[in-house]
Amino acid sequence: MKQKLKTHKGAAKRFKITGTGKVLRAAAFKRHILTSKTTKSKRHKKANMPVSAADADKVRRMLPYE
Repeated sequence: MKQKLKTHKGAAKRFKITGTGKVLRAAAFKRHILTSKTTKSKRHKKANMPVSAADADKVRRMLPYE
């Protein structure tokens, strides 16, 4: 019997794979010291962003069953 692959739990909490196969991530620089950041930049960081093409394959390997 072939062994099952384990999901990388750290990656599972950070990334989401859409129905079309794109890998999404949260925006950086949204955690603290928000008073010095503009309202526009904070608003745009609410949305999920796609992972770069170079890293997307690595993330998909860590999430075999997503």
